[in-house]
Amino acid sequence: MTTDAFPALSLVPKTDVEMKAKDFKTDQEVRWCPGCGDYAILAAVQSFMPEMGLKRENIVFVSGIGCSSRFPYYMNTYGVHSIHGRAPAIATGLATTRPDLSVWVVTGDGDALSIGGNHLIHALRRNVNLKILLFNNRIYGLTKGQYSPTSEQGKVTKSTPQGSLDYAFNPVSVALGAEATFVARAIDSDRKHLTEVLRAAAAHEGSALVEIYQNCNIFNDGAFEPLKENDVREDHLIRLEHGQPIIFGNNHEKCVIRDSDGHLQVVNVEDVDQSEVIIFDSHAKDPGLAFGLSRLYNPRTLTNTPIGIFRDVTHREAYDRMAQQQIADVIESEGPGDLRSLLHGSDTWTIN
Repeated sequence: MTTDAFPALSLVPKTDVEMKAKDFKTDQEVRWCPGCGDYAILAAVQSFMPEMGLKRENIVFVSGIGCSSRFPYYMNTYGVHSIHGRAPAIATGLATTRPDLSVWVVTGDGDALSIGGNHLIHALRRNVNLKILLFNNRIYGLTKGQYSPTSEQGKVTKSTPQGSLDYAFNPVSVALGAEATFVARAIDSDRKHLTEVLRAAAAHEGSALVEIYQNCNIFNDGAFEPLKENDVREDHLIRLEHGQPIIFGNNHEKCVIRDSDGHLQVVNVEDVDQSEVIIFDSHAKDPGLAFGLSRLYNPRTLTNTPIGIFRDVTHREAYDRMAQQQIADVIESEGPGDLRSLLHGSDTWTIN
């Protein structure tokens, strides 16, 4: 695949050396628990990176705090292991001031949606040209098993021995509510699909959020098992494909329609006319359909769980591109400016 397939990376220097997955591996021992879903995600990202055709020194991974946030240590690129919840803010600064960088954020459900919630939604609404990989294991793993913002109601953990009373956050719904221009969901164990989503996110100009269902086999093992078991997963998964009717099930017997009130509803294919089945449009300017689909799943049983690209639109210009153009316009009309003159200008106060 040529770098022309990634328009968002047009300003990032390209490599003239053929890269392979091993070129993105470091000499650091990978220190996640054996069996952790993070291993599968790391392997998928390392295998995908050569496709972009970029110099490694122009790729940056920024993380916050949590198990997922060890990611930069294992990527042979530049990396920043930052502070709790602030990775999107730091990445925003990098992407805005350095258009020659491909900036990625790695975060978890606790890091991104608890202390980092505001930073996440503002990075998304600004449409900064960065890619956010949100590992969702529905638990706090690093601190040994407390409930997280995405834990289902009633979840029994060390911090909720009688069951969580909180209503769970839905990361895809949050991103769509912030009007993110690219929103997707994938599963750690489905490497082919995850790679396809990563490829589309990298090509997108603007903010891209990819929620990745990730198994924590120590503190929340089997949280997504119905979406992985061969005999039941197709009955649970709604695979979203642009331009295709939303039909799913082991025998393609279920579909999504709008009821008489305009709400989305899962019904049997044989009970409706084919024309009633919704044709999915990931490029729709209005995020209403994508948001409605994000609300279909049952957080306890995971029935009717959509995966794939919910939204991929281009009608909003990237924040960093606008900022760079704004600065260029001011320099052209008023000159480059002088920091010393600014500091000693008319707004200077002297305190005796």
